[in-house]
Amino acid sequence: MSLIHRYQSNGYNIVLDINSGCIHLVDLVTYEVLPFMEEGLSEQEIVDKLKDQYPEADIRTSVSECEKLKEQGMLFTRDIYENIIDEFTENRQTVVKALCLHIAHDCNLACRYCFAEEGEYHGRRALMSFEVGKKALDFLIANSGSRKNLEVDFFGGEPLMNWQVVKDLVAYGREQEKLHNKKFRFTLTTNGVLLNDEVMEFCNKEMGNVVLSVDGRKEVHDYMRPFRKGAGSYDLIIPKFQKFAESRNQDKYYVRGTFTHHNLDFSKDVLHLADLGFKQISVEPVVAADTEEYAIREEDIPQIMEEYDALAKEMIAREKAGKGFNFFHFMIDLTGGPCVYKRLSGCGSGTEYLAVTPWGDFYPCHQFVGEEQFLMGNVDEGITHPEIRDKFGKCNVYTKEACKDCFARFYCSGGCAANAYHFQKDINGNYGIGCELQRKRVECAIMIKAALAE
Repeated sequence: MSLIHRYQSNGYNIVLDINSGCIHLVDLVTYEVLPFMEEGLSEQEIVDKLKDQYPEADIRTSVSECEKLKEQGMLFTRDIYENIIDEFTENRQTVVKALCLHIAHDCNLACRYCFAEEGEYHGRRALMSFEVGKKALDFLIANSGSRKNLEVDFFGGEPLMNWQVVKDLVAYGREQEKLHNKKFRFTLTTNGVLLNDEVMEFCNKEMGNVVLSVDGRKEVHDYMRPFRKGAGSYDLIIPKFQKFAESRNQDKYYVRGTFTHHNLDFSKDVLHLADLGFKQISVEPVVAADTEEYAIREEDIPQIMEEYDALAKEMIAREKAGKGFNFFHFMIDLTGGPCVYKRLSGCGSGTEYLAVTPWGDFYPCHQFVGEEQFLMGNVDEGITHPEIRDKFGKCNVYTKEACKDCFARFYCSGGCAANAYHFQKDINGNYGIGCELQRKRVECAIMIKAALAE
C-alpha cells in the first residue's frame, strides 16, 4: 500500500503524504527521489539510480531533507486507523443528527436524469402532512442524544409545492429548540419554479442553506430540465436565483447542476454560472446506468479530466484577478480535515442521517427511497430494522476493497453508498467512474491551493 501520491499539474511537482494529509511542493530531484525512498533504497542506491540525471550533491540533499520530514511525521506516515477501525465502529455511540424530509413526492419539472422519477421515487405522488413531519422532528430530537445542533433538509420532488407545511415545520422546530436545548439548521433544495419574494424572505430568516438547481448554459439546462410539456425553465428561474443569491450576500447557498454525456464541456457551464454572478457553484457528473443515453461513459473520462484541469486554471486566474468563486468539488480542507469518523465513514447515511418519505418511512438516504429492502422503519415505530443501520455503520474505507490503495480515500471517505449499491449491488462496493473523477478533483483542489499560496 503506497504511503505517498505524487503527480505533476500546471507546472507543480506535488506530493501528498496520504495518511497525514501533508502536501509538499518539491523540485524535480526530490520528485524522483521519493519513490526510491518509499521502496527502502539506501541513499547510495538512490544516488546510483539518479546520478546520470542530477548532480550527486542535489540527490543527497533531497534524501536528507526527506528523512527530516519523515522524522517529523510529515512524510511516509503510517495509517494509524486501520488496526483500530473495528473497535472504533463497535464502540462509537452514533446518534441521528440529520433528516432529509421528502416534503413533496411531486415535481413541476420533468428532468431527464431525475433519480426520483419526477419526484415519485418508484411510487406514488404525495405531499408530507404536518403531522408526519412533526413526528419526524420529534424522532430526531429523541434520537439525537446530547447533540445540540441538528439539521433538517426540505427535499423533493419540489418542496415549494408543499410550502405551507415547510413553514409550519420550521415554526414547530423553533418551538422545540427551546424545550429540548437543541438548535435546528434548516436547509432547502428547490428548482426555483415557485420561488417568489415571500419564499426568499422566509428562507433568508430561517434557512441555513439553500440549494438552487440549475445546470448551466440555457441550452444545456433547458434540454435536461424541461417542464412536463417540454418548454425550458432557464429563463424563468435564472433572474430569481440571481436575486436570491444577492439577497443572501452570495453566501449560505449554492447553485447545483448536473453535467451529462451531452455537455462534457461542463467547465463552460460552471464559468457561465460564475459570469451570471453566482459565487457558490456545484456542477456534478450525472450518476446513471450506462443504458441511459445521457450517462457518463468510460470513453468520456479523458475529456472530463481535461475539463477539470481547464477549470482549475481558470479559477486560479479569476481568484488572482479578484473575480473568484467557490466550486464545491474543489473545496477540501488541507489543514485539519473533518473528524476522524467522517474521514473514515463519509456522510453518515443510514446511521446519523436518514431520509423520511411523505408517509413517514425511514430510508438510509434520499437515493435509497423506494428500494424496499432498505426500509428501516417509520415515524410511528422508530427504527424497526436496526440490522440495516448496523450494516451502514460498519461501512467505511477499510471495508471497501477499491479504497484500500486509493490516495483520495480520506477525502471522499469511501464515496457514496447509494452509488456503490446501484452499480455493484453492495454498499461496500464502488462506482468506478465516480472514483476516477474524485481522484482528479482532489488533485486539482490541491494544485489550486498550491498556486494561490504563492
